[in-house]
Amino acid sequence: MEPVAERAAVCRAAAPVPPQPPAPEPATPPDATRLTSLQLLRAHGSGPRGLTEDEAARRLARHGENALPARRRITRRRRLLHSLRDPFTTVLLCLGLLSAVVAAWGTATVICSLVLVSCVLRVTGEHRADRSVGLLRALLPTTATVVRRADEEGPPQAREIPVGEVVPGDVVRLGPGDLVPADVRLLRATGLSVHQQALTGESAPVAKEAVQEPGAPPPGPFAPPHLCFQGSSVAYGSATALVTATGAATRFAAAHRAGDGRRFTAFDRSVHGISWTLIRFMLLTPPLVLVAGAALHGRGLETLPFAVAVAVGLTPEMLPVVVTTALARGASRLAREHRVIVTRLPALHDLGAVDVLCLDKTGTLTQDRPVVTRALDAEGQDDPEVLRWAAANAWWTLHLADLPVPDALDEAVLEAAGEEAADGPEGVAALPFDPVRRLSTAVVRTPGRLGRHTLVVKGAVEQVLDRCALDPDERERLLGLAATEAAAGSRLLAVAVAERDSRPGEWTHADERGLTFRGLVTFGDALAPTAADALGELAGRGVGVKILTGDHPGTAAQVCRDLGLDPGQVLTADETDRLTDAELGAVARRTTVFARCGPGHKARIVTALRAGGHTVGFLGDGVNDLPALHAADVGLCPRGAVDAVRESADVVLAEKDLAAVDRAITAGRHSGGNIGTYLRITLSSNLGNVFAMLATALLLPFLPMLPAQVLVQNLCFDAAQLAFAYERPSRAVLRRPIRLRPRGFLRFITGFGLINAAADVATFGVLALTTHGTLASQEAFHAGWFTENLLTQALVMVILRGGRHAAEGRSTGPVHRAALGLAVIGVLLPLSPLGPLLAMGTLPPLYYALLATVLALYAVVLVLARRRHERAGGAV
Repeated sequence: MEPVAERAAVCRAAAPVPPQPPAPEPATPPDATRLTSLQLLRAHGSGPRGLTEDEAARRLARHGENALPARRRITRRRRLLHSLRDPFTTVLLCLGLLSAVVAAWGTATVICSLVLVSCVLRVTGEHRADRSVGLLRALLPTTATVVRRADEEGPPQAREIPVGEVVPGDVVRLGPGDLVPADVRLLRATGLSVHQQALTGESAPVAKEAVQEPGAPPPGPFAPPHLCFQGSSVAYGSATALVTATGAATRFAAAHRAGDGRRFTAFDRSVHGISWTLIRFMLLTPPLVLVAGAALHGRGLETLPFAVAVAVGLTPEMLPVVVTTALARGASRLAREHRVIVTRLPALHDLGAVDVLCLDKTGTLTQDRPVVTRALDAEGQDDPEVLRWAAANAWWTLHLADLPVPDALDEAVLEAAGEEAADGPEGVAALPFDPVRRLSTAVVRTPGRLGRHTLVVKGAVEQVLDRCALDPDERERLLGLAATEAAAGSRLLAVAVAERDSRPGEWTHADERGLTFRGLVTFGDALAPTAADALGELAGRGVGVKILTGDHPGTAAQVCRDLGLDPGQVLTADETDRLTDAELGAVARRTTVFARCGPGHKARIVTALRAGGHTVGFLGDGVNDLPALHAADVGLCPRGAVDAVRESADVVLAEKDLAAVDRAITAGRHSGGNIGTYLRITLSSNLGNVFAMLATALLLPFLPMLPAQVLVQNLCFDAAQLAFAYERPSRAVLRRPIRLRPRGFLRFITGFGLINAAADVATFGVLALTTHGTLASQEAFHAGWFTENLLTQALVMVILRGGRHAAEGRSTGPVHRAALGLAVIGVLLPLSPLGPLLAMGTLPPLYYALLATVLALYAVVLVLARRRHERAGGAV
């Protein structure tokens, strides 16, 4: 709109009206997109002079504080109840209850104690992380400048108030650096551009203007040029605006709500799958024992305690404790060493399982600032003179136009020009950049020519060419040159000059005519210094990177090429909309760059990748990232993200840096590798013992092991297993995503469990040979099998652990020490005074000699089976 027309419109809106009660607010908010400024003011019962203090107080009571809906605080009690809903914890509680029913009070007490310890550890870790995120929490703005009156007759006064007291109908003033306190409609604007990256993901400022009579709105919720939204900030320019929505009614809050919802993550899938596999085994075991005992030996319910003990023996009681300890240690180490906060402990396992990382390029691959890449003349050849003219424009516009800070592109030009920018021709006048005209002009003294001045005009290509003396063919050629550069991913500024006679009067926009085109300055994104190395590290760890950005396809593709990442075919949002979910899943697997993405596109792409079997991490910092953040298996954000994102993210990084993401993924694999190793070793050993107990229960006229002996054996093994939470995984484990797949676990534990059962059965033969069927031999049998079970479990821990110490051929480490302690207890406890108390008798020396032979053969078979499993690509 021309300045004269704009002033007339504002004057009409500001014309005095007779005092009257404010118009009642409508039941539904008026449409700020389509109404004229005057209609919108009247609909809100306001005017250019603002609200009265009394009316503002009434509206504050009616609408509430201008703040996002408070995140519901999760108390320790709720966290404790939530941790009890874990499937495996539920299984343990059921076994504890069943143990109590059959009067196995020792077993019930141990199980309930382990469940309580694991829940307390988890609640404490997550509460500590929540408190750390709370310390990072910062509201959007803290104050806002509003225009208000003491009463209806009082003059309007501009004053600062807390942002929470802003109400619909307030008239606010915005200047450079201000954060937009609510959703607003512009009444007046001068050279206004705002940063909307937190809302849309666009890295460049967006021009805004006051439109008195808006037409059809452009596509996109944040696109209307006459509206600004909470969550954006003023890059440059100034404005007066009407507040149309506050608090929960803003689009910022709506985008926040769109991402709400608990997702079923990779950790949940793994735990549920493994839990149901074990539940099936445990439900099958007690009936088998009871039926076999009744059919073969005439024993009835007296075998029920033993049947329950067998089911408990299959259960890895320490799983909640080991999992929680491993995750809590990893989270604590990340916070202490790298200032990374894990707000949801299972998210650390999900990090270790991530094989696709989705992110925006701005601030992650790039430094969120442009840099000059080339300066081209009209023929497309490199010409440093073009950069010197652009630097003169940027330098004198900054110094003569009273700008608070240089524009990002001007800053890049001055950085590229270096000292030459200050040593150029002397400035006379400047017309600052206007987002509507998309030009800035500096007037400098023409070097070597007295009485002559040179206009240096810099801005958008089409606007500069419109002011140059060019024939149509030449103009089209230059537009084609600019289009070629833009398609390659560059942002452009055109530079033109014109000599004029010096004069004492002011220079105006009318002087920007008949210019001589000098060339183009091209800009790219400044690459993050750690991005290239971090991408290489992630690729080496089997993590694919997907770029989901709101920027131009060419810009995103060029950044990828600069970092050595092949962008391949770039998929735009329009093309994404034309694909079905199944088609998008197939395309997303082979596509690296998704451009012009809105919040819904990002969430849909993440969902499609997860549906294709990938474990997806998403790194974002703006409210436009919230839906995708919730759709991913694990959501990450930097400390500087908007408040709503920090509260929703699973992992909060000290900074938006891919190197920090790589460290977090490594920590996740560290913890996940230990959990996987623990599960494989424990379940295979337990399953082997159960197979052996069932076999001997069918063959022996007495119970192969008393319930108290099973309990003591489980306690010893459980205590030793805690060492897995402190093990250092091998480098091979850290090079691939950690996935706890139920089918793979079932194959592993069945195969190695049968090997363990074979060793137990061989030991049964040794016991039959060295004992002679007397009553005392029952106690000797119990002692022999107790010793053999702990020794075989110690061997399994050492041979199958797969830790760094094993990979490096070293003999130290927490698992080694725990296995040694387990072996010592297995040999000495039956010989100690506790042996008779547990109904365990003395064993002949021949038994120990034959047992050593069985254990040696067992160890050889384990090593061979492990190597075969590794050659087949399995994890240990």
